[in-house]
Amino acid sequence: MTVSATVSSAGLRGQLNKLRNLAQPFFLPLDQATGWHFSGLLLALLFCVGGLVLIALTGLTGLSQQLLPEFTAKYFGGVSGTIETIWSGSWGIAFSALFLIGVASFIAMRQQLRSRRWLHWLMLGVIVLMLLTVNGINAGIGFIARDLTNALVAKQEEGFYRILIIYACCFVVALPIRTAQIFFTLKLGLVWRDWLSRSLIGDYMRNRAYYVLNPNDEQATDLDNPDQRITDDTRSFTAQSLQFTLGIFDALLTFSLNILILWSISQKLTFALFAYAIVSTTVLVFAGRRLVKINYDQLRYEADFRYGLVHIRNNAESIAFYSGEEPERQETTRRLGSVVRNFNLLIIWQVIISAMQRSVGYAGVFFPYLVMAGPYFAGDIDYGRFIQAGFAFNMVEGSLLFVVNRIDELAQFTAGVGRLEGFQSKVEQVSHAIASDAVRTSDSIVVQHADLTPPGGKQPILRNLSLSIGEADRLLVVGPSGCGKTSLLRMISGLWAPSRGSVERPETGELLFIPQKPYMLLGSLREQLCYPTDETRFSDDQLHHVLEEVNLGSLLKRYPDLEVKQDWPRILSLGEQQRLAFGRLLLNAPRFVVLDEATSALDVATEEHLYSLLRQRELAVVSIGHRPTLKSFHDSVLELSGNGDWRLIPATSYDFGRS
Repeated sequence: MTVSATVSSAGLRGQLNKLRNLAQPFFLPLDQATGWHFSGLLLALLFCVGGLVLIALTGLTGLSQQLLPEFTAKYFGGVSGTIETIWSGSWGIAFSALFLIGVASFIAMRQQLRSRRWLHWLMLGVIVLMLLTVNGINAGIGFIARDLTNALVAKQEEGFYRILIIYACCFVVALPIRTAQIFFTLKLGLVWRDWLSRSLIGDYMRNRAYYVLNPNDEQATDLDNPDQRITDDTRSFTAQSLQFTLGIFDALLTFSLNILILWSISQKLTFALFAYAIVSTTVLVFAGRRLVKINYDQLRYEADFRYGLVHIRNNAESIAFYSGEEPERQETTRRLGSVVRNFNLLIIWQVIISAMQRSVGYAGVFFPYLVMAGPYFAGDIDYGRFIQAGFAFNMVEGSLLFVVNRIDELAQFTAGVGRLEGFQSKVEQVSHAIASDAVRTSDSIVVQHADLTPPGGKQPILRNLSLSIGEADRLLVVGPSGCGKTSLLRMISGLWAPSRGSVERPETGELLFIPQKPYMLLGSLREQLCYPTDETRFSDDQLHHVLEEVNLGSLLKRYPDLEVKQDWPRILSLGEQQRLAFGRLLLNAPRFVVLDEATSALDVATEEHLYSLLRQRELAVVSIGHRPTLKSFHDSVLELSGNGDWRLIPATSYDFGRS
């Protein structure tokens, strides 16, 4: 029993820490405030809002008594009397002290509330203010229901209609406030989602975290579907966080306002309610724990299923060429099967939880009748107070059973928090990692005594490699398939770090990498050519000229408008894509270029033409290629054996036929 409780407590603390790591930065920087500071400010916000409401009510009732004394005494005498009682006793001192504590807390944390975080707290404060106002009106409705019932029983027509007018006024006031509360809640959720999404995207794109956390290597990264985590999980988290936070505030306010009413009517009913709520909450929370893992798995399976469909869409042409519809259908069906099987399990547990919730709800309807029937039949209370007791019971019951009534939603929320916080932590860890000392910036490419081991591998594919590539130097890398040619380029480009030795490389922007299949972004022809540089740097004449240089003048005839957006990987052949990549290279004009079989889809004449353009611009070139004709465009040849050995020789001395 002790061990189980300890594990449960540790699990709860873990979930709360995850929730804090996601939620607090939006309101308070994690590195400048603790979780206690955050929780304290949430409580201080309640103190401030409550104090402002009391001050506002005091002012309004005082003004109303001065201007409309008869109207105030007739319709709002109870409110005025309550406020006078508060200020005349110790309650007034207590409320004033809490208000001052709340204000002082925000003043003390003013430095941490910079960077527009004060706006987030202001919006949350406005929402809480509206919640408090509506709860105050709801508490008043209990008294209205009592008086309305007694007026009906006594057949007091004038009193009945007077009370009915008061009820109508409450409705007229409460409806726009509740509507405004919903608007501000959705608005705050949108602002929060925008802030969190921007933060995650920034970390995801920093220090090539998106490359390290490649979803194709899920086992190595323990991370699946980053796209879903940034989109769906972020949207769900911000919306549900506000929903539960404000729900808890609402429950606290409802409890505070109605428990005193219930206590004044029946202490026996109050104690019975607490016992009933404790038993119900314990049973349902225990049953609901199973839902957390099931919901977590469901989110993952749904994301995997969607990723499979996206994969088919992105590779539609290749699949069509292979006529690979059947294996793709089987794989997609397999992923769908995982979704359906887990969802069947989810349905079973949701039905169980729903049945238990309904049982608790039905029992709660009859509970006050059972307890209050005796005093009513004994004549201790009138029928109006009997109805008011039931109303207050239901309000307090709803606040105490807040978790119980939303156990399935809470399970989904907990699962989403785990996924999103895991993604955030991993992304921050990678993006904020200090760059390895093994890779440094320099005016040239210098590799010194480097061993290269692929990620997840144990044996180096290159051993003790040393070479230097300076301005206008040209190196051709050759060797059998799988010998580490592309891996070497990854090391030179800074994507992989050596396991031993060091690498010096030019700064970002001075080195451009072109793979065998060039990257085609979602954009216009202008954006394709200028990528990754700002397109405003180049004029239309420059773009036209470079397209002519790489033998793509015909492309201008097909698409004379440079702003036209197309699915370029589908429209352009691989040869056209490679020529377009060379045009991109010529425009960006880096000092160093790394080519991984970047001309494999071109004829020899076109290949020679493009390499001639690079020679004219005196660029430093590192190439991977298999054609003997490439030798004439390079000064040196690096031959890799495949077992970690290598040799570096002049290009004029290398014999392709012998290799």
